[in-house]
Parts: sequence; C-alpha cells; structure tokens
Amino acid sequence: MSMESYVTTNGKRTVAASGRIAASSRLRGGRKWIGALKDFSFALPALVFMGAFLYYPLAYSIYISFTNWNMTRPVKKFVGADNYTRLLTSADFYQSLKVTMVYTVLDVAFTLGIGLLLALLFNVANSKLYAFMRGVIFMPYYISMVIAAMVFTWIYNGQYGLLNYIMGLLGLDGVNWLVNPATVIPALVAVSVWKGAGFAMILFIAGMRGIPQEYYEAAAIDGAGRAQQFRHITLPLLSPMTLFLLITTFISSMQVFQSIDVMTNGGPLQASNAIVYWIYTMAFSEFKTGRASALVIILFVIILLLTLLQWAVGRKKVHYEG
Repeated sequence: MSMESYVTTNGKRTVAASGRIAASSRLRGGRKWIGALKDFSFALPALVFMGAFLYYPLAYSIYISFTNWNMTRPVKKFVGADNYTRLLTSADFYQSLKVTMVYTVLDVAFTLGIGLLLALLFNVANSKLYAFMRGVIFMPYYISMVIAAMVFTWIYNGQYGLLNYIMGLLGLDGVNWLVNPATVIPALVAVSVWKGAGFAMILFIAGMRGIPQEYYEAAAIDGAGRAQQFRHITLPLLSPMTLFLLITTFISSMQVFQSIDVMTNGGPLQASNAIVYWIYTMAFSEFKTGRASALVIILFVIILLLTLLQWAVGRKKVHYEG
C-alpha cells in the first residue's frame, strides 16, 4: 500500500471514529436530559401545589398591599407605598410589634428552658413510669389550641377560676389574669408553654440519647462532675437541636393568633393585640384589606430577617458530634 493510500484510509478511519464519538456524546447528553426531565416530573406536582397555594397567594398579597382594596367593593385603586407608610408611621404598629416580640421572647425562653429541664429529669431509659410521664407531658401538644384556650379561659377567670381558687386556699389575693394588662401576656404565654414544652422535651431527649456515652465516661475519669459534663458535653452537642427548636418556636410564636382570639380579643387596652390578630381584625372587621396585606408583608419580612439572623449567629455556635 502506498503512503497516499495509507494516509487516506487512516484519515477515513479517524473521521469515522470521531463521528461515532460525537454520536455517542449526543446520545449520552440526550439520556441526561431525559433523566433530568424524569426527575423534574416527579417534583412537578409538589411545585404546582406550592405555586398554587403558596407563591401565588404571596404574590397576590404583595399586589393587594399596593392598593386600597376594601373587600366590600371590587374596585382596587393603586396607592403605591401609602399602606406601608401609614403602618410604619403608626403608633399602633409599634405597640402591636412590641406585644408580639414580648410574647415571642417569653414563649421561646420558657418553652425551651422548661423543655430542657424536663428532658434532664425524664431522660431515663427502660423505665415504664418515666415513659408514661413523658407521654403525659407530651400529650398537650396534640390538643387543639382553641380547646386549650377555652379551658384556660375558665382557669383564669377572676371570679370562679381554678387558679384564683387555689391562690385563695394559699391565702393569696385573686388576680384578673385576662383583664389586667400586666398579666395578660404571661397568661397567654403559659398556655403556649403548657402545649409546647412537652414537644421540646421529646426532641431534647432524642438529642441527648444521640450523644455517645464514651464522652461522659471519659469526663468522669478526668474528675468532671455532672454540672461540668452538662456544661461542656451535653449543651454543646445539643446545640443543633437547640437551634432547630429556637427557630421553629420563634416562627410559631411570632404568628400567635388562636389563643388571643379565644381568650382576650386583643385586649385589655390592646395589651394583647399581636400582629397576626391585628391583621385579622383589620381585614375582616374593618375591611381594610389592602392595609392588612401590607401588614402581612411587613410581618413576613420581619420574621424572615430575624430567622436569618438567628441562623447566622446560631450556626457559628453549633457543635456536631465528631
């Protein structure tokens, strides 16, 4: 075979091989696209559901917040940022924000604090009595807040309530818990803590049981007492669970509504008029739907920013085992 024939034949083989490689590459690329479309098709129903019931209402609320819609009439006139300006320059807004923040701080602190104490007390394995007690403490979490609020309304009653009756037996004067502005927020917080402390206890116990016992044994050999073990082992390794409970309890507390609606109606003297309850009355009692939507967006932004702040600060202090 001559040199020219060899080169020509070899070149044809190279071109054919390149063509096969290109075709194989296109085939693999097509298969990747088909796989990606399959994965997307599985997520599509959830995306459609979220779009219809989460993102669309949020976008529509933003649109309504820039109008003066009254709900009693179909006309929606664009007013720009007027609703936001009126709210952010209103003393009622800052009073409602103060009520919400005080309630949230107390609720988060007592729910997590009492939950941790209960976890330390009832974290005993292989004990039917302690397992039963954990179930009893956790049970209020499944009770509807409306039912709990109705029961506590009777307990807090200033004339014939159970709490004042017990205080009378102890020689103490009764208190108008839901009528006195100084006691209404602690009374509402107590209902939430009664419901939520058991849930926090269960999660803290789960976190404690995930900590290897070797750490405690090594600390005991080094002479560390129970208090030192709790401070230097338990608390740091519970930090991921603590951060989770902190964020979820904070978001839930910022949206307090049912207990206020049943027990106080925002009173007395607006002392329990939290933001979500104010949104409800503004939209469905005063029919100021545009302004209520603006308040919804403001609350959304506040919760989002404070949650991101907690996450950014808390993440630096979270310790993971290993």
